[in-house]
Amino acid sequence: MFAGASALAETKLTVREIAQRLFQLAPGARADLDRQDLRRLDLSGLDFRRARLAGSDLFGADLARADLSGTDLHGARLDRAVIIGADFSDADLSGATLLLPTAVSSLSYDASEAPRFRNANLARTRIVAHLSGADLSGADLTAAIFNHADMRGTLMTALRTELFGCNLTRAILRHADLTGIVLRFAKLRHADLTGAVLINVDLSKADLTGADLTDANLAGVDFDGAILTGVKGLETARGLALARNLDKAVR
Repeated sequence: MFAGASALAETKLTVREIAQRLFQLAPGARADLDRQDLRRLDLSGLDFRRARLAGSDLFGADLARADLSGTDLHGARLDRAVIIGADFSDADLSGATLLLPTAVSSLSYDASEAPRFRNANLARTRIVAHLSGADLSGADLTAAIFNHADMRGTLMTALRTELFGCNLTRAILRHADLTGIVLRFAKLRHADLTGAVLINVDLSKADLTGADLTDANLAGVDFDGAILTGVKGLETARGLALARNLDKAVR
């Protein structure tokens, strides 16, 4: 059950009504779609720029190629939403959930399908997703949880987040819980991982040039081929003695 379900608007909007609100906006105005029940609606390709969707339920909604840049989505539910090619750049997704969204249309990787979260606020989000190739550069992921939150006894306990080849350059991941996720070939250049939990994370071939690992928990991390040039705070990291393939990292 969505935590904010009781606060949703009583009347469910249609796709046509939503489109009219978006297209008929006066210059500089923001469409107010806060706390709306938008479950399973086909919202693909719509322009939500600077709209308000705070606390809305977008479970299973089709947001493929939608422009949500600068949109207020804090506290929203985007579980099982289709986010192929969606643009969340500069959006506020703080406290939102992104559990098992669809980010690809086939097994063949297509860079154009990767969602974009450049400079987005994803603080305290809960994410279980395959977001390979996604652009999270400059995103604020402070205290985000990438696995296992409130998921015991569900199918999601057997899944893990994959950020294969993602761009996390200058992302803020302070105190984030990344336990067990895949970050192979990810770009983490100058990322802030202060106090982050990276237990059993796959960082093989990842680029951490200039990243800050002060007080991070690195127990079980796979550093095979990772670039650690200019990394800060490694001497203060916890669990470093339990990390794997540190001798195979580039330093």
